[in-house]
Amino acid sequence: MSIPEQKVAVITGASQGIGAGLVDAYRKLGYAVVATSRSIEPSQDPDVLAVRGDIADAATAERVASAAIERFGRIDALVNNAGIFVSKPFHEYTQADYDAVTGVNLSGFFRITQLSIEQMLRQGGGHVVQITTSLVDQASSALPAVMASLTKGGLQSATKALAIEYASRGIRSNAVALGVIKTPMHPKETHETLDALHPVGRMGEIQDAADAVIYLENAPFVTGEILHVDGGQNAGY
Repeated sequence: MSIPEQKVAVITGASQGIGAGLVDAYRKLGYAVVATSRSIEPSQDPDVLAVRGDIADAATAERVASAAIERFGRIDALVNNAGIFVSKPFHEYTQADYDAVTGVNLSGFFRITQLSIEQMLRQGGGHVVQITTSLVDQASSALPAVMASLTKGGLQSATKALAIEYASRGIRSNAVALGVIKTPMHPKETHETLDALHPVGRMGEIQDAADAVIYLENAPFVTGEILHVDGGQNAGY
């Protein structure tokens, strides 16, 4: 059976904020998109297939990958965007915090990435992108976030390992390490404080994150890269 020509991106955490911005960005590239999140609504765009589910559950990953292949015939890009961020002193994290954060950030990466890479191997190539945080490389006393470092730091290491493991088989793996991005999850009254966390004096915009992912999508010689899009946070304070 021949593989359809239109490229296909799978995006997790796709219902709002950065995820919704990524859906728009990949559509502008001409990709069909399979978008998943717990609360996603059906799309009026015939080239966007919405699959509702909790990506922490392996069964959701199975449904998403199957839907992509059944509807569009291929998977060319996977953006592991779904994530939970809980900031509190390390000794105050609860078991529920741990289960929630590792569930989405790690389990939510694991199965969907396996399934996508299996399809990419059948096609002869593809691209996997993890959305991580600059706090992995530059911890901040103003924002305690060991759970982010534990999970997203693991994803950054996995990003490089995947890049090396599959480099000779046409599959690239990269990550975008973000600063704080201005999304509806940040109330207006927090903006001044969050702006000040960045050397450039402002939070990032959703478009900044989407542009970084699309740069990597269009950069065939780039793999194993952790691209910091963080207003200078990674450089220092």
